[in-house]
Amino acid sequence: MIISSKANPIIKKISSLSNKKYRREYGEFIVESVKAVDECLSSGMSVSQIVCTPEFAEKYLGAIIVTEELFARISTEKAPQGVLAVVKTPERPLSKPRGNCLLLDRLQDPGNLGTIIRTANAAGYEDIYLIDCADAYSPKAIRASMGGVFYVNVYEGGYDEVFEALKGVPLICADMAGEDVFAFPAPSQFCLCIGNEGNGVSGTVSAKSDYTVRIPMRDICESLNAAVSAAIAMYVLKNNQKGV
Repeated sequence: MIISSKANPIIKKISSLSNKKYRREYGEFIVESVKAVDECLSSGMSVSQIVCTPEFAEKYLGAIIVTEELFARISTEKAPQGVLAVVKTPERPLSKPRGNCLLLDRLQDPGNLGTIIRTANAAGYEDIYLIDCADAYSPKAIRASMGGVFYVNVYEGGYDEVFEALKGVPLICADMAGEDVFAFPAPSQFCLCIGNEGNGVSGTVSAKSDYTVRIPMRDICESLNAAVSAAIAMYVLKNNQKGV
């Protein structure tokens, strides 16, 4: 059977997952595009359902088949490819990091968040702690992570909870008042702290930090994008680690 009505209960639920409220309520999120869905399946994430157009019915056996018109209506993509997966949001109690990690403090742009997750996965930062950030499982963040979110551990919590999980791990705060990151000898394990796009890290995180580093820039440049700053710092700090 091919579903064509948006009033179908299954379709209504899937459509609702574009809203953070319902992602939290159902404990599920959406992954779109053939590449992203295939990577999600191969990563071991728990996939509840796959929805696709008739074009992909043979590739995804057991999928819910919908018309192209209906898929275009429920998709969050500008150019839908005709396949999406409903994925269970991982339930992770706050835990200590296994290696170098990130603390993202009040990051509000889901595109920045997803890009940082993508880079963290590439650079080997497997544990990412979010404090009052955008939703890492929003469609925009998922797209920007390019599959990275399937391979890292995303934790959410308040300041006290996160600091408790990071107890004993040196915090390195990224801030323009810090020392040159390229000359900084990073400890054997650390947590890199990246702050809000407009205001940087909070006073709470700054006060807890053991070190502060900056990315040197020309005087005529005021700042770098949060995701770009995080990418540079992640790689430079890892390269500068002592005893690694």
